[in-house]
Amino acid sequence: MSFHIGNVKIEGNLILGPMAGVTDLPFRLLCKEQGADLIYTEMVSAKGIQYNNKNTEALLEVAEEERPVSLQLFGSDPYIMSETAKRIEDRNFDILDVNMGCPVPKVVNNGEGSALMKEPKLVGEIIHALSSAINKPVTVKIRKGFQESSVNAVEIAKIAEANGAAAIAVHGRTREEYYSGHADWNIIKEVKDAVSIPVFGSGDVTTPEEARRLVDETGCDGIMIARGARGNPWIFHQVKEYFNTGIIPEKPTAKEAVIMMLRHARMAMEYKGEFIGIREMRKHVAWYTTGYPLAAKLRNRVNEITDYKSLEELLGIYLDSLKHQQ
Repeated sequence: MSFHIGNVKIEGNLILGPMAGVTDLPFRLLCKEQGADLIYTEMVSAKGIQYNNKNTEALLEVAEEERPVSLQLFGSDPYIMSETAKRIEDRNFDILDVNMGCPVPKVVNNGEGSALMKEPKLVGEIIHALSSAINKPVTVKIRKGFQESSVNAVEIAKIAEANGAAAIAVHGRTREEYYSGHADWNIIKEVKDAVSIPVFGSGDVTTPEEARRLVDETGCDGIMIARGARGNPWIFHQVKEYFNTGIIPEKPTAKEAVIMMLRHARMAMEYKGEFIGIREMRKHVAWYTTGYPLAAKLRNRVNEITDYKSLEELLGIYLDSLKHQQ
C-alpha cells in the first residue's frame, strides 16, 4: 500500500511519530531498518532556527538512508515560520510538518503546540504562509481538541486542507488528557471522512492487532506509532509481518534486545559523544527491558552508568542472571 503526500511517495502506511528527546537520528535509523515507511524528527523551534540556536542544528540533521523524512516545526508566528521554512527548504528532509499537538506547558503557555487548537484562524494563516513559502509539502499534527468542551479536530483539519496542507495526523486525545486514558479513534474517523488529503491515526498503537484495528475502525491512510516504538523499534517489522501474513512475530529474546541496546548505544555515542550518548541511553534501556524477566534490578542500576564499557558489563551480567534462572 502506498500513497502520496504532495509530490512525495510513501511506500507503506507505518509512520514513526515525533517524540521530543526520543526520535533523534540513531533511534530513527533503527526504526527505519525495522520497516517504518515515513519518519518524523523531534520537533524543532522555528525561533530557534531563526536565531541560530546551537542546539537546533543537530535536530535538523537528516540521514539519506532514513528518508522520506518529515521535519517537524513548532511556532505560532506565520511570518517567522514561513521565513524559517524558506531558509531550511534546501536541506534533505522531504515534508515539513507543523506541531499543533504538543501538550507540554512551556510550549502551550507560549501559544504553540496544542495551544494552536484554540486559534482556528491562526492555524489557517500558519498553514497558508508555509505552503505558499516552500515547494515541499506541508502537513500538520493535531489533537482531538484542546479540551473535551472544545473538540474541534474536524474544523481544524478542514481549515488546514483549505490552506494547503497535504496531510494531517490526528492524535485521539485532547491536550487536557495529555497521554492518559484511552485515545478516541472515532475522532480520527471523523477527520478522515471530512477531508480528502491523507489522514494518519495516532494514539495507543502498541501491538500489531491494535494497528489493524485502527485502520479497520477509522479508514486512516497511515498508522502513526510514537510511544509504542519506545524501546521497541521492532514494532514496525511486527505490524508489517502481521498485515502481510496474519502471523504476529515472536517478541525479541532478551539477548536480541541486548544486542539492539548496545548497537543503539554505539550509534548514540557516535552521534552525540559518549558522555551525552550513554546518559541518554538510560531511558532507552528502561524502555527496552520492560516486560523482560529480572529487568527491575537492571533498570535501577542503569542510572549509574556513565560509559559504554559499564553498560556492556551491566547488560552481560543481566544475561548471565537470566541463564541462572532457567
